[in-house]
Order: sequence, then structure tokens, then C-alpha cells
Amino acid sequence: MDFMQILALVIPAAIYAAAPLILTGLGGLFSERSGVVNIGLEGLMVIGAFTGIVVTLTLEGMGLGAPSVWLAMLAAILIGAIFSLFHAVASITFRADQIVSGVALNFLAVGLSVFLIRLMYGKGQTDYIRNRIYRFDVPVLSDIPIIGPLFFSNVYITSYIAILLAFVVYFIVFYTPFGLRLRSVGEHPMAADTMGINVIRMRYIGVMLSGAFAGLGGAVFAVTVSGNFSGTTIVGQGFMALAALIFGKWNPLGVLGAALFFGLAQALSITGAQIPVLANVPSVFLLIAPYVLTILALAGFVGRAEGPKAIGKPYVKGSR
Repeated sequence: MDFMQILALVIPAAIYAAAPLILTGLGGLFSERSGVVNIGLEGLMVIGAFTGIVVTLTLEGMGLGAPSVWLAMLAAILIGAIFSLFHAVASITFRADQIVSGVALNFLAVGLSVFLIRLMYGKGQTDYIRNRIYRFDVPVLSDIPIIGPLFFSNVYITSYIAILLAFVVYFIVFYTPFGLRLRSVGEHPMAADTMGINVIRMRYIGVMLSGAFAGLGGAVFAVTVSGNFSGTTIVGQGFMALAALIFGKWNPLGVLGAALFFGLAQALSITGAQIPVLANVPSVFLLIAPYVLTILALAGFVGRAEGPKAIGKPYVKGSR
């Protein structure tokens, strides 16, 4: 296997592994840019994966066919936004500790989804969906020498959607009035309030957007990678997305780059056995590599990553 063959194996895998991390990291960006820490990204991904699979199975049972998976992802966006209200109400309205609220959200998501799966299907996991999003070769572009096999062959359309959304979110956050208001309530909520911005409402919107994006991220992972749902479908991806958010300095393009880096680590753990250099490495080391790289990246970088000034601080109108 030559070098180009190795790249053609690893890079498409890295891009598709990064897609759920990109989407979830972008969701966390909305929440934390508004000043609300969201440790609950893992739980929101769980709910998104649960919704994506259950809705797909339900629509398939009704004979809908291929569109069922896309409707399921839309449902995951909606349910993720609604489920995030648990965190929003606790941390914004009742001013509970945001870390504790996010951790509670993670436990609630796993417990509730597993309970509902057992209630609905009588077992610990769902059946596999028939209509999944599969890889494809982009017409014309996949025939381009060198870059075609690397970036346009054997890819998921959801990966391109995730990358496109990173640029859309960048524009929204830094070049629109909504983005300016969102950043202002995360940097100096008192000043934003003085200028007539509803801080509480903006923070609710930020948290709900985090739920919508993370729900989509979980659904994308479920319908592309796992194909079914159980309590272990989402294991650590939400925390890796949070790490990508910090590693990317709360910038959408930074999140994109960090998620691709972590996606590369995941791709190596999946494809390592097919790569001559890594073929003799024990599989357990390849499996833990993404998490080790996440820890190393944050350990060497988090001290220099400075988040929004008011992040994690509850806001009381009239307080200083």
C-alpha cells in the first residue's frame, strides 16, 4: 500500500468521523458564546441519536422509505432543542450551577432513552434501520487527480453539510446583528442589558441552538455510523466535541479544524489495521488514541484558550 492509498483510506474516514463533532461543537459554541457552559453536549447527542433512529424506524414501518432518515434528522433537531430546555431553565432561570446542570442532563438523556427503548422495543437496543445515509463518489470532482480520491470519493453528504454549516455559523456569529448580540451577552451581559438586549432570551436561544445542533450531530452519527441505538451508541463524542470547541477557541472555523483533527485520530483507530505501519500496533492503543490525543491537545492548549468573559456566570438583572 503506497502513501496515496493510505491517504485515500484515512482522509475520507477522518472527514466522516468529524461531522458529528463539528455539528455538536457548533452547538456548544452558541451556548457558550451566550455565557452558558454546556457540559451536556453528550446527553444532547444521545437524545439526537435516539430520536434519529426511532423516528427512522417508525417512518420505515409506515412505508415511507428513503426520506425517513432525513425527516428523522429534522426531528432530532427539534427534540434536541426542546430537551436542552432542561439545562436552560435550570442554569438561566433558576441560576443553578451550570456544570452540575450539564452533567445531570447527560445522565438524564442516557437513562431516559434506554428506558424508552426497553418500553418501546422490549430490549436494550433498537433494530437496525434499513434506510441509511451511505457513502458516494461526487460526480466529476471525484475524478480529479490526487484531491478527487481524498476529498470527493467515498464520502457522506452529511460531512459536506457539517463543513458548510461551520462557515455559515462563522458568518452568523461575527457578521450579523444576532451574532453581535449573542457575543455581547457572553462578554458583558450588564452592558448588553443597558443597550436594550434581552440577556435571558439570548441565552435561552443560545442553549436551544446548542440542543438543535447537538441533536443533529447525534442523529448524523446514528444514521451513518451505528445504524441503530443503544445506551452505548454515543460514548464520549459529546465530550470530544466540547474539547474541539475549547481547542478551537470558541471560533466556528477553529471548531471545524479541531473536529477534523479529532476525526483523524478516530479514523486512524478505525483504519489502523489496514495501514502497514500501524498493522502491528495492538488494537487497544488505536482505540484509545482519539481520547489520549484529546487530553494531550487540551493539556497543552487549554491554558491559552480564553473563553467569553461571562461564561459560567448566571445573570441577575440589575447586578454588576
